[in-house]
Amino acid sequence: MRTTVDIQNEIMKLKKERDVCILAHTYQTQDILEVADFTGDSFALSKFATEVPQKTVIMCGVRFMAETAKILSPEKKVILSHPEAGCPMAEQLTAEELRTLRKKYPECAVVAYINTTAALKCECDVCVTSASALEVVKKLPQKDILFIPDCNLGSWLEKQIPDKNFHFINGGCPVHMQITPDEVDAARKLHPDALVLVHPECIKEVTEKADYAGSTTGIIKFAEKSDAKSFIIGTDTSVVQHLQFANPTKKFYPLSKQCVCKDMKLTTLVDVLDCIKGEAGEEIELSDEVIKKARISIDRMLG
Repeated sequence: MRTTVDIQNEIMKLKKERDVCILAHTYQTQDILEVADFTGDSFALSKFATEVPQKTVIMCGVRFMAETAKILSPEKKVILSHPEAGCPMAEQLTAEELRTLRKKYPECAVVAYINTTAALKCECDVCVTSASALEVVKKLPQKDILFIPDCNLGSWLEKQIPDKNFHFINGGCPVHMQITPDEVDAARKLHPDALVLVHPECIKEVTEKADYAGSTTGIIKFAEKSDAKSFIIGTDTSVVQHLQFANPTKKFYPLSKQCVCKDMKLTTLVDVLDCIKGEAGEEIELSDEVIKKARISIDRMLG
């Protein structure tokens, strides 16, 4: 029977022989992160894809991430590690529905979270990540903002940018949204010395109780740089494991054991190996028109 190390060694060997780059989102399991060329948040992975010399990129994440990588690197072959790995939040709004909303709010700048489909990126004015949203939205000349699809990230922005008028749809991440204020209280009672770090995709009643709210990368950096010795992590529970590996002198606890992205966990280590062999995954194909239109909103984010 093969062991995890056996499979990892085969992946490391084959990816060099076949000139393949492996990108792994932070919500992937530790065994996959260990064979990746780069790990991080969704947009950081896509930017990294533009910088690597390899012409084939395997995106260990979900579909919108692979689409974004293809938009930024249309000349490269981008493989989604598991064809069924989608994002419920990214699929909550269609391009046609957004065009209808534009007519309803003609004065608004349409700001789309990066967690959206390529089709939606074609219809918005600018994309943002959870890390860049505050800075990007502040700089927009428009006073009125239609923020899609996550109303929780949007309300977090609204609180910090009171001089703008926000409009939302009833969307968001079903995994982060299920974390409750009661769970924050219970976690603090169990670990009174720990700081609570949460993702702004959580409902506002949770972010208001946290010591820090920020992107997954922001949470990781905060925990690593902080003088505190224990932390309660309010995002996908895999981040707890990754932080434990990287910071053995500190303690990390999940805020909610229910906070697990099932789509992210579809990809297995064997899937990654089979992708390199050409026996698994799905190549992402987008039309030149979609790539051109979607790229505009991303370039605007980058300034």
